[in-house]
Amino acid sequence: MANEIRVPTLGESVTEATIGRWFKKVGDAVKADEPLVELETDKVTIEVPAPTDGTLSEILVEAGETVGVGALLGSLGEATAAAKKPEPAKTAAPAAPAKAAEPAKVAEPAKTSAPVPPPSPAAARVIAETGVAVESGSGKRGQVLKEDAVAAAQTATPSAPAAPAAPAAPRPPVAAADAGREERVRMTKLRQTIARRLKEAQNTAAMLTTFNEVDMTGVMALRASYKDLFEKKHGVKLGFMGFFVKAVVQALKEIPAVNAEIDGDEMVFKNYYHIGVAVGTDKGLVVPVVRDADQLSIAGIEKKIGEYGKRARDGLLRIEEMQGGTFTISNGGVYGSLMSTPILNAPQSGILGMHKIQERPMVVGGKIEIRPMMYLALSYDHRVVDGKEAVTFLVRVKENLEEPQRLVLDL
Repeated sequence: MANEIRVPTLGESVTEATIGRWFKKVGDAVKADEPLVELETDKVTIEVPAPTDGTLSEILVEAGETVGVGALLGSLGEATAAAKKPEPAKTAAPAAPAKAAEPAKVAEPAKTSAPVPPPSPAAARVIAETGVAVESGSGKRGQVLKEDAVAAAQTATPSAPAAPAAPAAPRPPVAAADAGREERVRMTKLRQTIARRLKEAQNTAAMLTTFNEVDMTGVMALRASYKDLFEKKHGVKLGFMGFFVKAVVQALKEIPAVNAEIDGDEMVFKNYYHIGVAVGTDKGLVVPVVRDADQLSIAGIEKKIGEYGKRARDGLLRIEEMQGGTFTISNGGVYGSLMSTPILNAPQSGILGMHKIQERPMVVGGKIEIRPMMYLALSYDHRVVDGKEAVTFLVRVKENLEEPQRLVLDL
């Protein structure tokens, strides 16, 4: 009997995925747990392994198509089993089992399509805010997406006619001489989600950025003194992120609004510190979360970030490892950025941008000295965080880094 290849459970709030690529062709032999197909979701890219040894007998969904959880992607057959199964006169026609199986496989999606999935979380939020009911949408199996809810709300209100002006203007025609020099590449699910979430953050939050600069002399001297001993004992290099996470946690404890978020007409203050660390990959930006960072040592933080970074680059991060963050740190300095205004990672109310360490002349004690300086940028949601709180938070981070002994003494 053929073994079915189906879309696995993708994680909380993830109901569909896009086929990225098939690693095998029909007729290829595969081994159990060998990757067969790559699925792109709006949070992470995952690989679907072969359930058993066998041969890839058919591919039902091609690259670029969108599928729901549990959808049939293809099947595996075994050469030995294939000879035994069609005992009743079907042995002479191997094609017959495949054709006989096809109606069942075509009927399979009909079962999954019968119940309409609940609205997506973003759509449910719009429906709750506007009170406009939407029976079916443009998503897979009729799921209501945010665009459907927004369109329904706009149709139900007098101001709806003004809304169509919001979409971007159509792309102007390309000169004939340039037409052949362009390449169109379909956006991955992850890239589409990154674009949508960043734009939603700008549209929803009252976002503002405040800046400061930190003298990294103390942290760099500490690293230089103990980096070899630290790596020998803990098996991981002593970087800057451990210091920054610790400095941020202490500042969050003093200014809890920066660790809060808005839920409807309520503010949720969180007495735990799950710090997201933005990691760039070849498929886009992902933000794994260091949970309970206040309970970890600098060594523990560095180990966790190192592990996340490697797995992010290999595409092995799990969805649950990127959920539940309360504050985010983004280090554009590793790419040479001197200053930037990071965009909030909704629904969080704050994100800290680190930048390139650059030697600059500074006045210290009435004298000009060359110091390793770094600009810090805190983007925050002004609906939650007042300007005074934002500036105070950034000053505390600066103080903790310029006097790293404060991190050890919990001052």
